Amino acid sequence: MVELLPLSDIEPQAVEALLDAAFGTDRFGRTAYRIREGVDAVPALSFALVEDSALIATIQCWPVVHRKADGAETPLVMVGPVAVRPDVQRGGHGRTLMAHMLAASETKADGALMMIGDPEYYDRFFGFDAAATGAWDLPGPFERRRLLARAVNGHDLPRGAGMIGPR
Repeated sequence: MVELLPLSDIEPQAVEALLDAAFGTDRFGRTAYRIREGVDAVPALSFALVEDSALIATIQCWPVVHRKADGAETPLVMVGPVAVRPDVQRGGHGRTLMAHMLAASETKADGALMMIGDPEYYDRFFGFDAAATGAWDLPGPFERRRLLARAVNGHDLPRGAGMIGPR
C-alpha cells in the first residue's frame, strides 16, 4: 500500500538518497539548485510517497521571488524536484504527488507556481506553460521553453523582465 505523507515526516538522508538515485550526484550544479539556494522547502507543499516503509517518491516546493530591475518583487513558489525511485518510475507516482501538491497550493501557496520542466508534460497534465516567463531570467543556464509557470490561489504571474532567485 502506498501512503502519502508530509515530506517533513521523512528522514532527510532518505530524501537525499532518492534524489541521488533519480537525478545523479551531480545535481547540485544545476540552475534549479542555485535558484533555491539557502532556503528551506515549503512544508505545506512538500510531500512523500512511501510503500512498505520505503520512500519511493517526493515532491518539494520552495519559496522564490521574481525581482525586477527596479527592485519590485513578486513571491513565487518553485515546484521541484519531483523525484521517483528509478525502479518504480512510470507508475503514476509523480502524477499523484503533483496532483496532491496542486490541490494543497489552492489554499496554501503564497505565490504563483513556477518550475523548470518538460512543457509537453506539465502543460498537458497540470496547466504549466511558458506564456508569462519569456522575459524571466535565471542564475544559470536553462532552456527558455522549459521555464514554466501557473497562477494559483489568487496569485497572478509576474509579467516582464525579472530574475528568479531565493526568497
